Amino acid sequence: MPVAPARARPAAPVFLAEARLDLVFAALADPVRRAILERLDGRELLVSELAEPFRISLQAVSKHIQVLVKAGLVTQERTGRISRCRLDAGPIFTAAVWLNRYSKYWQTQFDELSGWLSEIGKKPPRKRRTRK
Repeated sequence: MPVAPARARPAAPVFLAEARLDLVFAALADPVRRAILERLDGRELLVSELAEPFRISLQAVSKHIQVLVKAGLVTQERTGRISRCRLDAGPIFTAAVWLNRYSKYWQTQFDELSGWLSEIGKKPPRKRRTRK
């Protein structure tokens, strides 16, 4: 009986990089997690400080932070019961590089829009009719 050929699977480092990218995009998909990252931009905060503006429990904020930690977007340093969080922008850069591969598609659309708008700008304005 013939054996079916094995499906091609990416090499281990490529597979791990793709899995990490999946975690980053999943983490960025939630508005609370994006807000947490914004609050951490350029500073280190305690979990309780991060939780202040949100109308969710401290436990819920902690779960969001754990998703960010798992994605590599946040590092957490614990000293006893105190937990400090810091942004790690490296994975965001990796995601931006991945997204940039597709910029040629939206750049073409922007170029077409620009051409269309400049054509509109060249036409003289229509005269309005006045009522008598």
